[in-house]
Amino acid sequence: MVEVFVGKTLLNKEGDLIDPEETLRNKVIGIYFSAGWCPPCRDFTPILCDFYTELVEESEPPAQFEIVFISSDKSSDDMVEYYHDMHGDWLALPWTDQYKHDLKNRYKITAVPKLVIVKENGAVITDKGRKQIRDQGLACFRSWLEVAEVFQNFKAS
Repeated sequence: MVEVFVGKTLLNKEGDLIDPEETLRNKVIGIYFSAGWCPPCRDFTPILCDFYTELVEESEPPAQFEIVFISSDKSSDDMVEYYHDMHGDWLALPWTDQYKHDLKNRYKITAVPKLVIVKENGAVITDKGRKQIRDQGLACFRSWLEVAEVFQNFKAS
């Protein structure tokens, strides 16, 4: 069950409403806290795009990974512009959804950019996704999967 976004509606880049239960099921999720006004965010987002494209769009079969963008932009228009101009073909929590504040508190977000990698139930795999992608590239996904499987096995026992 996709507990971290239960009862929420996400958006894709076309503006379509997406059911997270269906889209995020059995996936490792990168919750990407970012903003267009933030230079380090604008520096990292293209790197994250390349990572996502290689992992999800160019792999056969596609990796069981999805990103959800949580905006710290100052307005909905700013979020939409940044999302469309710089982000990959991943999902976003609508700017007006106040759940973003709950997520920031839950994952102790004090600055952006921050990429928190979680299981579908919201359990943290790592809060250092940005550093790991920069340092290890695609190899970090394998370690995230291993941690996710350890969680799953522990939960099942």
